[in-house]
Amino acid sequence: MSVDFTKGSAYAKNARAKKMMLWFGIISLIMGFAGWTSAFIVSSSREDWFENFVLPTPFWYSTAVIVLSSVTFMLAKASVKKGLQRQTTLFLVSTLLLGVLFIGLQFSGFSEMIAMGYYFTGPTSNVTLSYIFLIAFVHILHLVAGLISLIVVIVNQLRGKYNEEEYLGLSLGETFWHFLDLLWVYLVLFFYFFA
Repeated sequence: MSVDFTKGSAYAKNARAKKMMLWFGIISLIMGFAGWTSAFIVSSSREDWFENFVLPTPFWYSTAVIVLSSVTFMLAKASVKKGLQRQTTLFLVSTLLLGVLFIGLQFSGFSEMIAMGYYFTGPTSNVTLSYIFLIAFVHILHLVAGLISLIVVIVNQLRGKYNEEEYLGLSLGETFWHFLDLLWVYLVLFFYFFA
């Protein structure tokens, strides 16, 4: 009796390749943000460095929101593993809405900074605040990429592409989302202790 392992091994190879590509992307993003936060620390020795900056409250609210969104994404994966399709969709849509709320709160935080007279560039700008604007905004851009991948996951979920045994796309989306979550938690704590 001959057993055909080609399909299973092709699927496994494809899954490994996609996971490896995702992790290469994540590692390159970690290196980029490590570079920016290192530059932030090095620049803090400048004479014009702004001391004791307090992050606006919406940044803290957004932190709670993105952590909650990681929980809903985990619940979506747990649901698909149990074959609970409707529940999976509900948790994925909840994650999407929380992601949009996160971005809204981030812009609210930026608005508060501008209302305090702090700008990214111009005569009233400051190198400290320029770094905060830049790093937070670049994170938002990556979160938009996360939202786009999440929309793809939701569309695939609605088309019935995921089930108890095959949910690679959802799993990859979840990994990227958790990375973005942990990255923001790191950044907000970094700003709290070093700004």
